[in-house]
Amino acid sequence: MPQRTSRPPGQRPAEGAAQGLSEPLDRGLARMLRQAVLTHATSERRRKHPAVLHVGAPGMRELVFPVLPEEAVDDALGADVVAAMRHRTGLDRPLVWLTRTGDLTLQDVDARWLRSARQAYAEAGLPLVFVVANRHGWFDPRSGLRREWRRLRPRS
Repeated sequence: MPQRTSRPPGQRPAEGAAQGLSEPLDRGLARMLRQAVLTHATSERRRKHPAVLHVGAPGMRELVFPVLPEEAVDDALGADVVAAMRHRTGLDRPLVWLTRTGDLTLQDVDARWLRSARQAYAEAGLPLVFVVANRHGWFDPRSGLRREWRRLRPRS
């Protein structure tokens, strides 16, 4: 059973939060976001690893882009990367999620890729679902909405 919190006490939503996720989440979207966390938790065994940008449908069809810290990607190039990945998935409404180590708090890498994803989806005229995931949960940096699990297991 997930530990549900909409936003940690005292944490204000990031700018543009009105465009982020809000309660109640669509059941299908909630399942897909849970799958993104589960896939990351079961497939990534290293304690420290670079962030990875994913575009698509978790556990079904997704494209990945490793975010290497030594490679500087500006917002315009990042938007091109997201747009190309979105187009290549062939899906009508692919999700964008960033998997990384660390706590579920806003980090520089999250903000950079959020800006790029917002630009790419705005240019395409599509609504954006963007979350950051680690091995224990996900959060939307725009609204602060999150889900965390103590021990996530596959459903039977």
